[in-house]
Amino acid sequence: MFELLGIPPQVLFGQLLLGLINGSFYAVLSLGLAVIFGLLNIINFTHGAQYMLGAFGAWMLLNYLGVGYWWAVFIVPPIVGVTGIVLERVLIRRLYHLDHLYGLLLTFGLALIIVGFFRQFFGVSGLPYRPPPLLNGGYNLGFMYLPNSRAWVIVASLIVCLATWFIIEKTRLGAYLRAATENPTMVGAFGINVPLLVTLTYGFGVALAGFAGVLAAPIYAVNPNMGADLIIVVFAVVVIGGMGSILGSILTGFGLGLIEGLTRVFYPEGSAVVIFVIMALVLLVKPAGLFGRSV
Repeated sequence: MFELLGIPPQVLFGQLLLGLINGSFYAVLSLGLAVIFGLLNIINFTHGAQYMLGAFGAWMLLNYLGVGYWWAVFIVPPIVGVTGIVLERVLIRRLYHLDHLYGLLLTFGLALIIVGFFRQFFGVSGLPYRPPPLLNGGYNLGFMYLPNSRAWVIVASLIVCLATWFIIEKTRLGAYLRAATENPTMVGAFGINVPLLVTLTYGFGVALAGFAGVLAAPIYAVNPNMGADLIIVVFAVVVIGGMGSILGSILTGFGLGLIEGLTRVFYPEGSAVVIFVIMALVLLVKPAGLFGRSV
């Protein structure tokens, strides 16, 4: 087996796999943020807590109702999305015509409330989630071992990200969404219920966070802080890709995950900050982000 700069291929590809898995979560979560900000102009700091809700939803279905993982993949994201719809209807809707800072403060406060509630009932230690039999085991690729659970996360994330991009960029529904963002009065004149469209868009963005949480449940310990540990990195990914850029969020999420994995191989001490260093450099060169549009 060849070695790259003295590094065994098992180590190199293992870290690249870990980076790709992290990138999958970065892509799905930043996509949800991009959908909400790009179409509604709300900075949704509750996203990390909603990701945690998805993981806890899967855990509760399994441990309280005996509902397995594959059902949770389809049941939990819509439920988390409905909680987002309630928040949008009751609270967030009042902030659309105000400065972004108000939305950031409100969603940050909501995130603290949600996380605090789950800490009170479940503590801060991780809760194990038993993966389904289909996700046990893996494949020996010769140069590395690929667990089924990791492969599933990568494939599912790619499918959801590409499907979301196609719907928003290539379908009539996506055209209505983009038009409602630019000129809601004109779109409403054509008989389209713009407030309902906005509410469903926010619910969809939140459902993406819930979906990421379900994917994370068999891989990471389910705990109230799991979203708080991730959301800062995800915001950095969104800024690098361009606030509101759907394609930018997807490509940047996966790409930065791989860069993070490579950094763990060649300079482990820098792996925790490499994404923020890249963000600073991108903002210096292109403040709108790699795929963002300058105002």
